[in-house]
Amino acid sequence: MRRKLAAWVQSAHRLSERRATRLAGLDRSSHRYRSRKDPQAALRMRLKDMAAMHVRYGYRRLAVLLRREGWQVNTKRVYRIYTEEGLAVRTKHRKKIARRDRVPAATPLRANQCWSMDFVTDKLTDGRSFRVLTVVDQFTRECVALEADRSMHGTHVTAALTRGHRRARCSAEEHHPG
Repeated sequence: MRRKLAAWVQSAHRLSERRATRLAGLDRSSHRYRSRKDPQAALRMRLKDMAAMHVRYGYRRLAVLLRREGWQVNTKRVYRIYTEEGLAVRTKHRKKIARRDRVPAATPLRANQCWSMDFVTDKLTDGRSFRVLTVVDQFTRECVALEADRSMHGTHVTAALTRGHRRARCSAEEHHPG
């Protein structure tokens, strides 16, 4: 990147190579460097062909196939060429589809029509944990039941909901006798 920047500065502003490389923060020897390594065009072409033919294969499996064909390559070289050529196994981005149609929850029209419940967990100072079952009436936002215990099994939850239902029914009868 700096080599390109130095070349651009040198041509655009008509500066000497020495000044352009100093501005780009680059040594002159690095600016003049030309690689002598073999571009391995034949290997690149074969790798591209194999990647096009075997779309789901990654560089490791392609390296094995190249070795079976007689190429003297290691996995690191195949990986370097694979990334330089912009080859990559394309991951399928799955579209998230709702399993069923989403219907907005109906808003309750009266008390005790819809309750919500949840567990709250915390720890005591000695490290023991406890759970609190909270049951809230969605219409009145009133706490119908709060049950705390070290462990909460299904029978305990059922009993708490039954007690809350009885209390709610009794309080509804007090407010609306008849």
